[in-house]
Amino acid sequence: MSLADELLADLEEAAEEEEGGSYGEEEEEPAIEDVQEETQLDLSGDSVKSIAKLWDSKMFAEIMMKIEEYISKQAKASEVMGPVEAAPEYRVIVDANNLTVEIENELNIIHKFIRDKYSKRFPELESLVPNALDYIRTVKELGNSLDKCKNNENLQQILTNATIMVVSVTASTTQGQQLSEEELERLEEACDMALELNASKHRIYEYVESRMSFIAPNLSIIIGASTAAKIMGVAGGLTNLSKMPACNIMLLGAQRKTLSGFSSTSVLPHTGYIYHSDIVQSLPPDLRRKAARLVAAKCTLAARVDSFHESTEGKVGYELKDEIERKFDKWQEPPPVKQVKPLPAPLDGQRKKRGAGCPPKVRPPPPCQLGNIGCPTIEEDAYQEDLGFSLGHLGKSGSGRVRQTQVNEATKARISKTLQRTLQKQSVVYGGKSTIRDRSSGTASSVAFTPLQGLEIVNPQAAEKKVAEANQKYFSSMAEFLKVKGEKSGIMST
Repeated sequence: MSLADELLADLEEAAEEEEGGSYGEEEEEPAIEDVQEETQLDLSGDSVKSIAKLWDSKMFAEIMMKIEEYISKQAKASEVMGPVEAAPEYRVIVDANNLTVEIENELNIIHKFIRDKYSKRFPELESLVPNALDYIRTVKELGNSLDKCKNNENLQQILTNATIMVVSVTASTTQGQQLSEEELERLEEACDMALELNASKHRIYEYVESRMSFIAPNLSIIIGASTAAKIMGVAGGLTNLSKMPACNIMLLGAQRKTLSGFSSTSVLPHTGYIYHSDIVQSLPPDLRRKAARLVAAKCTLAARVDSFHESTEGKVGYELKDEIERKFDKWQEPPPVKQVKPLPAPLDGQRKKRGAGCPPKVRPPPPCQLGNIGCPTIEEDAYQEDLGFSLGHLGKSGSGRVRQTQVNEATKARISKTLQRTLQKQSVVYGGKSTIRDRSSGTASSVAFTPLQGLEIVNPQAAEKKVAEANQKYFSSMAEFLKVKGEKSGIMST
C-alpha cells in the first residue's frame, strides 16, 4: 500500500468515528434534557411538598431511624474490631454527614418558596431580615397581621430590638395585600417543614459528634467531630484517609468555582474543610494558610493512629493539639526587643610612650591668616573699654603699605646684558629739566619770561627746592600744629 492509500484510509476512519460520535451524542441528549427538567424548580406550585421532597423521602426516614437506634445503644470503642469501615455504624455516620448537605439545600428551596409567597403581603421583609431561618420564623410569627411586631416576646427572641423597630415602621407603610386563608396555610406548612428539617440537622450533628469520639477520637480532638466526619466521608473512609499525604488532606472539600467575567480576588484557592475549621479560623487571615498545612500534617498522624485503634482515649490527639497551639502562640509572639549594644573599641594601635629624659614635643604656632600685616592683638585704645571702638592697625608700624607681590626667581624672565645696556641709555636725560618735576622736555631752559623784567634767568632747581620745603613744612609726617586759636581760647592740643 502506498503512502497516499494509507492517508486516504486514515481519513475514512476518522470520518466514521465522527459520525459514530454524533450518533452517540444524539442518543444522550434526551437524558441531559431530562436531568435539566428535573433540576428546575417550579416555585409557582400550590404546596411546598411539590418542590421539597426530602422530608417525605424514604432515605431520610431510614437514616433518622438508624440514628435514633444507635443513640439508644451507646456503643463503645471496644466494640469496633478491625478496620473502622467494617463497623456497621460507620456507614450510618457517613450517610448522616452527607444528609446534612442535602438538608441545607432543601432549606434554601423552602426559603425561596416562602419568600415568593409572602412578598405579596410584606415585600420589604426580605431586605430587612437576610437570614433564611430568621425570615422563616418571622413569617410564621407575623402571618397576615403585621401589627404583631410591637411588644411581641416571641419576635424579640428571633430578631434584635433595632431590627424589630425597623420592621414595625416599614410594616405600617407597606403596600402589600392581605393573604387568603389557603395561602396562609401553605405558608405555615412550609415554615413548619423548614423548622423541622433544621431540628433534624442539629440532631444529626449531635450524633456525629458523639459517635466520632470512638471511631476517630484523636482526629476529632484536633479538628472537631464535624470536620473529621466530613474529611472521612470525602476520603472514602478512615483507612483511605490514613494513607493520604498531608498535602492531599488539606485539599479535601475544596470546590472549584468558575467565575467567568467576575473578580477572583475573593476566591480562596486550595482551601478545603481543614481551612474552614474552627482551629484554623481562630488565627489572623495572614496565618491561616500556614496553619492549615500544619493542621493537615497532624491530622495525617492522628488518622493513622485511629485506623489501628491505638490511643482510644485520645491521648495522642491531645498531644498533637498542644503542639499545634504552641506553634500558633509562637507565630503570634511579638518580635524581641533589640538590645542597644555599645560601640566596639577602636582598632588604633598603642601610642609610643616617650622616655623619661625626652622633653615633650612643642608644636609650632599656627601661621597667621593675615600675612605680613601681623596677627591680631588686644587693642589698648582709650575708647576701647567705654565705647567698644578700635582703631585696628591704623598708626602701627607697617600700616598703609601695600604688600609687594612675591616674584619667583626660578620662573622670572631673564634679560640679556645687551638689553640692559640699551635700557640704561634710554633712561639718560639730555638737556635741562622743566619746572615740572620728573618730567623731561627738549625745550627745557633756564630763561623765563616775567611781566616785569621780560627775560630773566631762573634756576629750575631752586623752584623745585622751594616746593619741596613747602611740602615738608605743611604735609610732612613729622609736622604738627603748635597752637590752635578758636572761639574758646586756651584749648591746647599736641
